[in-house]
Amino acid sequence: MFGLYESAFGALTWGNLVMLLIGGLLIYLGIARKMEPLLLVPIGFGVLLINLPLGGLMEVGADGEPIGLLAWVFRGGITTELIPAFIFLGLGAMTDFGPLIADPKTLILGAGAQFGVFFALIIALLLGSAFPDFLDIGIEEAAAIGIIGGADGPTAIFTASELAPNLIGVIAVSAYTYMALVPIILPPVIRLMTSKEERAIYMKPQLRNVSKREKLFFPIIGAAVIILLVPRSAPLIGMFMFGNLLVVSGVTERLAETAANAFMNILTILLGLSIGAFMSAENFLQGESLVILGLGVVAFVTSATAGVLLAKLMNLFVKEKINPMIGAAGLSAVPMASRVVQRMGQQANPRNFLLMHAMGPNVAGVIGTATAAGVFLGILE
Repeated sequence: MFGLYESAFGALTWGNLVMLLIGGLLIYLGIARKMEPLLLVPIGFGVLLINLPLGGLMEVGADGEPIGLLAWVFRGGITTELIPAFIFLGLGAMTDFGPLIADPKTLILGAGAQFGVFFALIIALLLGSAFPDFLDIGIEEAAAIGIIGGADGPTAIFTASELAPNLIGVIAVSAYTYMALVPIILPPVIRLMTSKEERAIYMKPQLRNVSKREKLFFPIIGAAVIILLVPRSAPLIGMFMFGNLLVVSGVTERLAETAANAFMNILTILLGLSIGAFMSAENFLQGESLVILGLGVVAFVTSATAGVLLAKLMNLFVKEKINPMIGAAGLSAVPMASRVVQRMGQQANPRNFLLMHAMGPNVAGVIGTATAAGVFLGILE
């Protein structure tokens, strides 16, 4: 007769219960608060599944080969870099480079916002050196942690899978959680770094018209130049630019539609579940994981702050003033960061329509973070 001892209830630990609460919180934020539901709901449910004992979803054999369902997904999609790279293909198909092409100086803002990546790397290294018995953080782990500051989940996973595979779970959750919290984290940072008068700076809503030829050449030339400069950025930058080319070419509508919708949705489901499945109590409830979550906040806030300060610096040299808030959109969180800037711009000055202006540094941030990851991989691998 089936008894309680034959079920998984007896195998539940306090750590499992804590992680079940965390998984429930992620699902709540996704559904009730609509914070990146396409990511937080699959991640949260993956956390629930892996912390229900004896399910075997992440089971591996004695030879290290996957046995469980999600172990196969994780091995085939995450550790081989396939899912993060192909997500960049979908992102490229969903991205409009027009604002960046129309106002090339916003590329500088996107690059400047990567300061948080390097700042967090240095802090992580210092902490690892100061507390070697508590934190196993070397240069590879510090670089993977720093990428969280770009607010780009696929890039963070891509980098961690190469440099710090043991930290993939906590790094991925940090990156995606902070992406989801952009509407909460960015406003206080922007208010702290700007005056009311600066937030009200008016920018003409109409950018110059970008020709189809410009849009067509940008992904081709951009891929060639960036990959020649930083070869290890090829998987991310190559897929990103190829996805965009499918859209702007005008002759591959079916492929562009598939990449931006069905293909992207499938990848998001697999990514979310496999990330959540890595968040078992044994992997996640460690002091090191909490430190990494904290460093993620430092990286994120520093990136936004650096973007705002760089915009202020540029205002000393440009004729038409830049609203410094668009510098905070240099984070890779597309388009959430731009929407936050648009909303705050309207609150400060109802005449302001900053969305397209913010999209320039926002898209540049994606390129900047992927390039930074390529630099790290090229140096440290």
